[in-house]
Amino acid sequence: MTSNYTFIYDGECPFCNHFAELLELKSKINNIKILDGRKNLTLIKSLLEKGYDLDKGAILLKDEDIFHGADAINTICKQINKPSSSLLLLLSRVFKSNKRTNVIFPFLVRARRFALISKGIPISLV
Repeated sequence: MTSNYTFIYDGECPFCNHFAELLELKSKINNIKILDGRKNLTLIKSLLEKGYDLDKGAILLKDEDIFHGADAINTICKQINKPSSSLLLLLSRVFKSNKRTNVIFPFLVRARRFALISKGIPISLV
């Protein structure tokens, strides 16, 4: 059975935006939907009520399962196979490791916050 994926990211974050664009265009993952959380606030609010805060990391819906933050990045990167982008290939290799993802991810969250603050964009979506 093929899984259905929905990757939810912060469209105002330049890093998140680029990663989501690479996923959509170059990952060769079938059955993936990419959503900008800032354009889907009803969904973001319902996920926040369940304890999944987009401010703390991307959210991946895989069928009925929800992955958040480092787990979302790690899970989606494990699905990437022979991407048509050298950057996405590098990212997928780095983030296929749970340990590496958990070490690097907090720095990515800080980089996102810095980028948003420097652009004068609110960090929180809701």
